[in-house]
Amino acid sequence: QVQLVESGGGLVQPGGSLRLSCTASGFTFRRYAMSWYRQGPGKKRELVARITSAGGTPDYADSVKGRFTISRDNAKNTVYLQMNSLQPEDTAVYYCSATGYGLDYWGQGTQVTVSS
Repeated sequence: QVQLVESGGGLVQPGGSLRLSCTASGFTFRRYAMSWYRQGPGKKRELVARITSAGGTPDYADSVKGRFTISRDNAKNTVYLQMNSLQPEDTAVYYCSATGYGLDYWGQGTQVTVSS
């Protein structure tokens, strides 16, 4: 059974940091590209960051470049999203996704709220 379980969300003040984790099971993690998406209130889901199965140069949305960092630990079947300099517009539910072999797997999401 495929599972992606996100954790690390919460309430943070503007300018603060959070690290999200997504732990995978039920598939060969190291063979899949991993992504973080987010969906803010009243907004469409958008891609935040993506890292290939080989852990090559990641891609980032322009809105998070220089503030967010995606990384993966294939030994732990986990992908991370380090988020720094958080702003209220970063408030959203963050989802991790695994892509490969024509398949897409999704986690249940974790809420990130940036507010003073």
